[in-house]
Amino acid sequence: MPDTLEISQQPVLVLGASGFIGSRVVAALSADPRYRPIAASRHSGLTLDATDAGAVREAMNGVAFVINCIAGSSGAMVKSTQVLCDAARSVPPRRIVHLSSMAVYGSATGTVREDQPPVMPISGYGQVKIQCEEIIRKYVEDGGDAVILRPTCVFGPGSPQWTTRLVRLLRAGRIGDLGVAGDGCCNLAFITDVVSAIVSALDAPGIRGQAFNLSSAGDLSWNEFLIALGKQIGATPIRRISSRQLRMETRLLAPLRRVAAMAVRSHATEAITPSLAALWRQDIRIDCAAARSALALHQTPAADMITAVTRDDRLMKELA
Repeated sequence: MPDTLEISQQPVLVLGASGFIGSRVVAALSADPRYRPIAASRHSGLTLDATDAGAVREAMNGVAFVINCIAGSSGAMVKSTQVLCDAARSVPPRRIVHLSSMAVYGSATGTVREDQPPVMPISGYGQVKIQCEEIIRKYVEDGGDAVILRPTCVFGPGSPQWTTRLVRLLRAGRIGDLGVAGDGCCNLAFITDVVSAIVSALDAPGIRGQAFNLSSAGDLSWNEFLIALGKQIGATPIRRISSRQLRMETRLLAPLRRVAAMAVRSHATEAITPSLAALWRQDIRIDCAAARSALALHQTPAADMITAVTRDDRLMKELA
């Protein structure tokens, strides 16, 4: 006879479960007696092509909730979101929790709440995330229940974009004190906080159709954060990066490094893209009052985030 606890647990389908965020969502759900995660991805757990309508519809049978953590190419993100919503019209879950991004705000500045319209220019990634949100909203208009979460730059042990990459660039002396080019507001979301908010969004009352920003507290500039991180990982002395050097990285070297990365698997080929440099300059402050109220969002201070990374022995050995 099945265990009583197992019967009472609500099944949660996690799409993109092998990714940085998705894998941690699965771990959190596994530790929560209320839920039973179904980890779905191309690479592990339930092998699933999220762009295959029939396969997704079958995977959603009997599921209480769906969490969409899928990352990848623009086409894959848009198609998988459409497939998910189409399947949900046939076999509706209680709620879809969809991960979007602060990139939907484009080049907005100042304090940004969830009702902020996009400001041009908007990155290609931001355009795709906007398109996916529109698909989710249409599903809600048609009677479905879905919630959109917009995390900022997700930081923490194992984050390839916002931890591993920054640590390597600091250690290589390619970033540091960026001068005026790093005076933008550093909006980071700690992975543990993001995962907790995702789980809270599953059955939080009265939030159908809403979007929520997820970010840390504080008002650090990117310069302040990069200098603090650099000191903690021993990438000292912190280099002062001139505007000329940064322009060379983004305009001349970035395209060359991207080409090299396709041929040689080397961290030395990692590009500092124009969009990354633009983010370091952007004076955007992400307001999370709505998530604090509705999702009990915890906002880990930057110093504690950095400490968590430097205490991750596996990561430090990998980056040594």
